[in-house]
Amino acid sequence: MKKIVLSFFLLFQIHSFGQQNLFSQTKFKSIGPTIMSGRVVDIAVNESNTQEFYVAYASGGLWYTNNNGNSFEPVMDVALTQNCGAIAVDWISGTIWVGTGEVNSSRSSYSGIGILKSMDKGKSWQNMGLPESHHISKIYINPKNAQEIIVGVLGHLYSKNKERGIYKSIDGGNTWKQTLFVNDETGVIDMTVSPYNSKILFASAWERERKSWNFKGNGINSGIYKSIDGGDNWTKIDDTSGFPCDDGIGRIGLASFNDKIIYAVVDNQNKRPSVKNEIPEDANDALFKTEVIGAEIYVTTDAGTSWKKTHDSYIDDCFYSYGYYFGDITVDTSNQERIYISGVPLLHSNDGGKTLVAINKDNVHADHHVVWINPKNKNHIINGNDGGVNISYDNGKNWFKCNNQAVGQFYAVSVDNDEKYKVYGGLQDNGVWVGPNSYEHSLDWQQEGKYPYEFLLGGDGMQVQVNAIDSNIVYAGSQFGSYYRIDKKNDKSESITPKIDKKEKPLRFNWQTPILVSKFNQDILYLASNFLHRSMNEGKNWEIISPDLTKGKVEGNVPFGTISTISESPFQFGLLYAGTDDGLIHISKNSGENWQKLSDNLPQNLWISRIKASVHKKERVYATLNGYRNDDFNSYVYLSEDYGTTWKSINLNLPKSPVNVIIEDTENENILFVGTDNGLYISMDKGATWQDFSNEIPNVAVHDLVIQKTAKDLIVGTHGRSLYKINLRNIQLLTTENRNKNIILFDMDTIKHSKNWGSKGFAWSNANDFKQEIAFYSKSTDEVTLKIHSENGIEVFNKKIIPVIGLNKLDYDLILDSVIAEKWNKKQPKMEIKEAHNKKYYLPVGKYKVTLKSLTEELHKTMEIIPNK
Repeated sequence: MKKIVLSFFLLFQIHSFGQQNLFSQTKFKSIGPTIMSGRVVDIAVNESNTQEFYVAYASGGLWYTNNNGNSFEPVMDVALTQNCGAIAVDWISGTIWVGTGEVNSSRSSYSGIGILKSMDKGKSWQNMGLPESHHISKIYINPKNAQEIIVGVLGHLYSKNKERGIYKSIDGGNTWKQTLFVNDETGVIDMTVSPYNSKILFASAWERERKSWNFKGNGINSGIYKSIDGGDNWTKIDDTSGFPCDDGIGRIGLASFNDKIIYAVVDNQNKRPSVKNEIPEDANDALFKTEVIGAEIYVTTDAGTSWKKTHDSYIDDCFYSYGYYFGDITVDTSNQERIYISGVPLLHSNDGGKTLVAINKDNVHADHHVVWINPKNKNHIINGNDGGVNISYDNGKNWFKCNNQAVGQFYAVSVDNDEKYKVYGGLQDNGVWVGPNSYEHSLDWQQEGKYPYEFLLGGDGMQVQVNAIDSNIVYAGSQFGSYYRIDKKNDKSESITPKIDKKEKPLRFNWQTPILVSKFNQDILYLASNFLHRSMNEGKNWEIISPDLTKGKVEGNVPFGTISTISESPFQFGLLYAGTDDGLIHISKNSGENWQKLSDNLPQNLWISRIKASVHKKERVYATLNGYRNDDFNSYVYLSEDYGTTWKSINLNLPKSPVNVIIEDTENENILFVGTDNGLYISMDKGATWQDFSNEIPNVAVHDLVIQKTAKDLIVGTHGRSLYKINLRNIQLLTTENRNKNIILFDMDTIKHSKNWGSKGFAWSNANDFKQEIAFYSKSTDEVTLKIHSENGIEVFNKKIIPVIGLNKLDYDLILDSVIAEKWNKKQPKMEIKEAHNKKYYLPVGKYKVTLKSLTEELHKTMEIIPNK
């Protein structure tokens, strides 16, 4: 198989999309948080120096540490995706391999673009093929021949494909041969190699079928395969071996102790014979029902000829009903009896799986995915879970957390209206949090005793709405409609999830249930199931104000036929829109009395990811459709100027990637922002053209966007790299008229003078510094000159600049040349500028004229430094 890259992924490299990008110097700022992490999928440790290792996050990229997790640095930010499934490192050469696309088959397990290789520690990445793999589970590098690579491929998540199984390369990934193929619905989920003989491999096949409404995580084709010739040929372990072989067998994890002793952990989805097949009350209940057998451990001591279950009783509360999310087993290479099982808890056995104990103690998150055991110190283990990385040196009695990097997986983000406004967000398996928009990463909180972000609610954190008048009142929830009214001031919370009579059919709530506080009255809430619900009293009571707005219930084990997005026009109370996961959009112009379908002329059977009423024009509305759950990677973005009666596609030059969110700028009606599964984009012309808008943000899924109108800040909620912020003040001024000007010089913030500029708190600390941003726009790359003069006419700054087309930024440090300082002091001895501790001179209090001069014109602005009272 030749090395190829899908053409639509190549589009991600083209930041200008055929036009000049105006925002190449516009940089986003990460505002955390870091204390709650994202899902870890793999770890690679240098066993010659165990303080050095790599951690792969499901959608947050690859991170490197050489100080035992005390700090990490990202090494995959220049790659075309941050979605990881497996990693392997040749520690001799330093070559890194990343199999892209997470294999946990969750609702937000994003696909990859093949297998990537870096030979310079992540400074650059080369795509080595397997583009249709989508989800790669395992990479093995032959320690005696680094040119021999074996890869386990799970394949597409939502559709059938033949590019599954085992692939092998003997030329360093230049070409690949598929050596194991089961069928187009069965891929390889795990692979293990004998530590003593690289010819002996075991691989586990997993038959699964995921749809929007159903997930079948088991099948007759799930099973174990063996190779004795280095992965060239494979034989399935047959049903006479003692290993379970029926259609209830799901995901299988493998671990080799030696050539003959191999462990397997199995997700057995067969029903327990002693349990009645009761119908769960709701989707949350279904997640934790234990009617299935669940996790089972098997071992072979004769190289796979025969297998035996290691335990007599059920392993309760390990996988629950969603064993597809787990499946890692690890064996201590120095003791065949010591094994670890990664499930909801982290389980350990000292007797080969006969008995198990939980070792995920304090400071360790639930939902575990990988364990590494130090071969030279059995008590030293590294664990990757939904909450990040934990390390223990006493086999789980005590742990420390290695969460210093912003890799949170946000589903939603919101802001309040306080002067020093706060940001709120719901994270995958990490609850709902709130923190200051001014957050900067620091470890000071460990000494101060309080982290800047605060925990509000548990579960899988979802949407958040904040009372616009009283920010102490917050509405937030977790998966499948479990929502609460939170009173932060009084530390109270109460459930507000709508209930119905048990005689009626159960409500169907989306995984990310939409909730909305009306702009017209902060007591009025909207919340959606398959109906739209309204409360006039903060969620205490609810009324249904719509018929079922979906196509109806579809039989399956995932709630489907739900409302996925809602919006109310700020121009009229009760002008409501609702979009569903099965592709329908409806409008009501009279508070739900009547509803009209709007989606007949749109692409059908796609997830409506966002419906958004315009904040500038009553008749205008935007819609985004998402084909992720159909393995459809096109971008669908639409605009209507007549309440959705007719739609116009506005995705002309957007890169192909499923779209999650669209919002209008709050000031400039022509500016739009779109978040996709691979980035953030801006349009300056109401969607006619798009530009990349992600400087300092890697290629990560953007799930949600919100603008704090007073501060004019855009907050970006990513599913893998936490939150980012950028101020839109200057961007909002780039009207069509202004963009046709040759140059624009923007207003500057007032500066508070500090006597501590250039000073050190202590002899060994860094000097205090300050930078004033001076921003301007240029229509060309013709040279301009930037000058600054004091009120008494002294030129304190002069710089010639070759600008980029678009927004330009200069960080001015307020430092004067010593010659200019001397001239100043002679001219104004009463305002003497004294040398700071760092031997530099800083501008004093006063007003300064900033001049931007081109060949044809000259612009002026005032920069003011005021006393710091």
